[in-house]
Amino acid sequence: MYTKLLQAIYRDSDLAEKTASMIEQKVSVYQQKKGQAGKLHWDEEDIFLITYGDQFFEEQQPTLRTFKKFYQKYLADTFRVVHFLPFFPYTSDDGFSVVNYQAINDRLGTWEDIEEMRSETRLMFDFVCNHMSAESTWFQEYLNLNDTYKDFFIDLPLDTDTSSVTRPRTSPLLTTFIDKNGKEKHVWTTFSEDQVDLNFKNPEVLLKMIDILLFYLEKGASFIRLDAVGFLWKELGTSCIHLPETHKIIQLFRAIADEAAPGTVLITETNVPHKDNISYFGNGENEAQMVYQFSLPPLTLQAIRSGNTSKLKEWLKTIDFASKKTTFFNFLASHDGIGLNPVRGILPEKTILELVKQLKKEGARVNYKKNPDGTTSPYEINATYLDALSSPTDTTEWRSKRFLAAHSFLVTLPGVPAIYIQSVLGSRNDYKGVEKTGENRKINRQKFLLADIEKELQTDPLRTAVYGELTQMLSIRKKEKAFHPNSLIYLLDSADSFISFIREAKEEKVLVIHNFSNQSAGYLLPKGDYLDLFSGQIIHCSQERKLIFQPYEYMWLKIIK
Repeated sequence: MYTKLLQAIYRDSDLAEKTASMIEQKVSVYQQKKGQAGKLHWDEEDIFLITYGDQFFEEQQPTLRTFKKFYQKYLADTFRVVHFLPFFPYTSDDGFSVVNYQAINDRLGTWEDIEEMRSETRLMFDFVCNHMSAESTWFQEYLNLNDTYKDFFIDLPLDTDTSSVTRPRTSPLLTTFIDKNGKEKHVWTTFSEDQVDLNFKNPEVLLKMIDILLFYLEKGASFIRLDAVGFLWKELGTSCIHLPETHKIIQLFRAIADEAAPGTVLITETNVPHKDNISYFGNGENEAQMVYQFSLPPLTLQAIRSGNTSKLKEWLKTIDFASKKTTFFNFLASHDGIGLNPVRGILPEKTILELVKQLKKEGARVNYKKNPDGTTSPYEINATYLDALSSPTDTTEWRSKRFLAAHSFLVTLPGVPAIYIQSVLGSRNDYKGVEKTGENRKINRQKFLLADIEKELQTDPLRTAVYGELTQMLSIRKKEKAFHPNSLIYLLDSADSFISFIREAKEEKVLVIHNFSNQSAGYLLPKGDYLDLFSGQIIHCSQERKLIFQPYEYMWLKIIK
């Protein structure tokens, strides 16, 4: 089953057959353990929560147990899937520099705590497959010249020409380490000096990572997020991103998951332009079932900040939502910043730079990437999505209106919606976190003492408004079959301040209308009868009727006649 893919990766028939046999043995052992199979399809009730396992804490209590308490009280009725960001021992990047792929960070708890959460909801694990911590046993044994780990990492002469390599950071690609004999090793580090890239040209690395994938399935992961997977395969003289071998490895992961735990969903995290991003669907059946909709956060931000939806509508017209076997993982905020690469080619560079300039002026932070010519460009805007949408002088009411309009748009699009915990909580920028660590991304990674956040959800007007109205919105969404991830969408003509469309599943239709401007505006409602899903009121239109929408107002109108 796996031989053909392995031949395409390694171009060695004997090696492919030998490796395929070893993979088959691993899958067979897994199947004997009776790992959990996933749900075979997604539907309108599937809403994802993105969170850290130590998001909430109490004294002398594993944070996963504290999270479970908060989840049961505030989140269980709304979210059907919890994406725990890496919960393994780590040395940097808030979990994405993994020391041990198969252990739980002591502060968070144990695998039993993960099992307890799995009894509450379906889980999504991070498979940080491109790189690992420089403090990991694998890399330390590599520096100790242990033959087992000899080719687990990529060591190149310092004068190697790497100018064609795509860089998501401004840090050096090669980081110098000293082995046990005092010799320098210049190791490939795509993201930081503490995150050393694995060498998938060594089939032993591939086999080790397959062990980890199967381990996560055994531990109950229904969804596997392939972190930074676009960078997996390196070939000097190329961009070292989206290479054919990378796609073949993902196809191999998919084939293994399909055989070992049917229904498991692979999600690729590739923060790149849309055309490259959707290539990870493969032929619709052989790679990821879901890809992140990375263009959505910056495009929605730009539309609301400008009050002009024209670029957003142009982009929406280009999205192919036709497949029933794949779908988009839609989000507006995550633990990272608001990526800008995905909208290069959609928004003019001038528009991107103007947006960055304005947000920096208002308190956002910005991370940069290195270009092939040695220059730098903005890579991501660091801010909570709430503050990115708002101006410093905005009232609480204005902030919540903009924020909820953006999320109404998010959750009514084809695809599965995923909402970051800071968005659910109505969080503002955490400047103390940035100052304490010097890391821009800390601005939207604040952790909370359980008693404090529970109190704020009751007493802070912004948190109360956002949490209450967002969870109500999601509860309504879950009841409407028209919002199935794969149901049809028909984008309607409207003024630049509006974006409106119809979602349709079988005989159910919902008309969704958003005013993304800070001005009242009229919208011509076609003849028909409608049920307002928020107010419960029936709207009768014996003929075309003009409705006045207040700034950032939205309506979900179920067509009943």
